[in-house]
Amino acid sequence: MPGRRVGRPRTAPTWLWALPPLAALAVFFLYPLALVAWQSVSPDAGGRSLADYGRILTSTAFTAALGNTLWIAVGATLGCLVLGLALSLVIAFVPFPGGRLAARLVDVFLSFPSFLITLALLFIYGTTGIIHAGAFLTTRWSVLLAEVTYFTPFVMRPLLAAFSRTDTALLEAAAGLGAGPLRIIRRVILPEAWPALAAGGALVLVLCLNEFGIVLFIGAKGVTTLPVLIYSKAMLESDYPGACVIAVVNTAVSVALYALYRVLTSRATALGGGRRAGA
Repeated sequence: MPGRRVGRPRTAPTWLWALPPLAALAVFFLYPLALVAWQSVSPDAGGRSLADYGRILTSTAFTAALGNTLWIAVGATLGCLVLGLALSLVIAFVPFPGGRLAARLVDVFLSFPSFLITLALLFIYGTTGIIHAGAFLTTRWSVLLAEVTYFTPFVMRPLLAAFSRTDTALLEAAAGLGAGPLRIIRRVILPEAWPALAAGGALVLVLCLNEFGIVLFIGAKGVTTLPVLIYSKAMLESDYPGACVIAVVNTAVSVALYALYRVLTSRATALGGGRRAGA
């Protein structure tokens, strides 16, 4: 009829679209995590108690594993950031034959299983290896080297993507004004690539905190991390409440360090933005 207003078609409320992902998150992540937390306060004798927390957290095995985990994770993350940044700068900005192939190899390396890196270290440093430094494999440095080798491409991939968007005209202008390579990197390249570097570092930190295969495969004597200790408690000692206690602590440490890392990188990014704005 003339003059009749046509109403808009009815649409589902916006919050309904959030239900499917939230339901999947609850079923596949929150529910198993809740079961682990519940088991950590359920001793074998029955009932509910925090006694297993006291037993595990005061043990020398847990203290040593926590120290090894933090030392290896932080050290490997710093090593990956330094090595990944250096290699990414060379691949992205230094012309050399095979540069494009090197960038493609980074993507291929991401698909490798972690135990291959450990196996390669055995061929180099093992008792029958090329360098024949078998004692090196019994220390924390062997685990650190293996994790730096394996996780560095996780830093390089976002960096190479960020460098590919760098305006070469800015680099040419800076060079024309007399800026040296280090100054160009510090004032032109890094401010734009900082978010990618922070994202890669945060990812590597979380992965190193929870790495299991490299540590177990190397088998360094006395180098037990929290994931390896969880495996030992659950599979070798059948101490499931104790394993769940360590799992809860490991999760808390991972979240806390990741949150601290994000706070520091956010402040550094804001500081860098302020400096660029002032310039």
